Amino acid sequence: MISVKCARCGKEREGLEVRCRRCGGPFVVEVEFPYRDKVRENFPYIERWYSLGEGNTPMVKADGVYFKLDFLNPTGSFKDRGSVTLISALAAKGIRRISEDSSGNAGASIAAYGAAAGMEVEIYVPETARGAKLRQIEAYGAKVVKVKGSREDVAKAAESSSAYYASHVWQPEFRDGIRTLAYELVKNLGKAPGAVYLPTSAGTLLLGVYAGFKHLLNSGVISEMPKLVAVQTEQVRPLCAAVKGEEYRPPERVTSIADALISTNPPLLPEMAAVVKKYGDCVWVTDAEIEAAWRWLARRGLLVEPSSAAALAGYWKLRGEDAVVVLTGSGLKAI
Repeated sequence: MISVKCARCGKEREGLEVRCRRCGGPFVVEVEFPYRDKVRENFPYIERWYSLGEGNTPMVKADGVYFKLDFLNPTGSFKDRGSVTLISALAAKGIRRISEDSSGNAGASIAAYGAAAGMEVEIYVPETARGAKLRQIEAYGAKVVKVKGSREDVAKAAESSSAYYASHVWQPEFRDGIRTLAYELVKNLGKAPGAVYLPTSAGTLLLGVYAGFKHLLNSGVISEMPKLVAVQTEQVRPLCAAVKGEEYRPPERVTSIADALISTNPPLLPEMAAVVKKYGDCVWVTDAEIEAAWRWLARRGLLVEPSSAAALAGYWKLRGEDAVVVLTGSGLKAI
């Protein structure tokens, strides 16, 4: 019914290893049964849910565009869909102490759900990390560990700690939890959307939504895959460059206002590119375009992070009918 395999070589996961022992690739949860109307029944590997009330976020329409308000999840971001699934899965396996590397929404979400499950949580962040998201992580009781060096150095420190590495990027259950967003989009609309615009960095949102639509398509619930449009920034666009065959040189330091879209060398890039090449497109936007979209949303009562507003800026470049723009992070974190 459910299997966990390497996305690149197909080797089955043996236990709790983070990467494939054969090729070093990421694992993916393969769903091998028809879609079930009771959403949690689509995750049979979860014995007990450590829920904070995530999911079932509103959808609103403004100026002919549908907006999925996923910034209204408990910790203020879509990441809660992945965190509740990953933390619940790890709790069932007896994991009581975890590490994660993120100074942003993922770190806050893992800290919150880890607290709900009674886990000890260590969040590794860059030495320069500061602001509302860091305070949010600390408020949940997580131990914050500041690391000198690059973003890759932070990840290595988290993985080499004595705690279990509950990476939101590498752990397949995290991405798998985001299937619920695709299910809800179809439920909200009563059909598959024509296109879905997704702010894209590490790729967990893109790959999770794709998995959900794939499940619905294979189950006959929808008749075709929606167009999945990944939106990146001018500074951080490795996926767009890979898809369109363009040269991309990441900046030494990311200074974009979209401070949640910072993965200049995402480890899931091959999987992201394969999905976009087959089922969608990638478009990048400037800071000026992001700011214009942010102000447009705020004037309509939708206060989101600039990184979320990037999705609307991407829609303005391509447009199209029956489109849904996913708003992923709360603007209250950016004030």
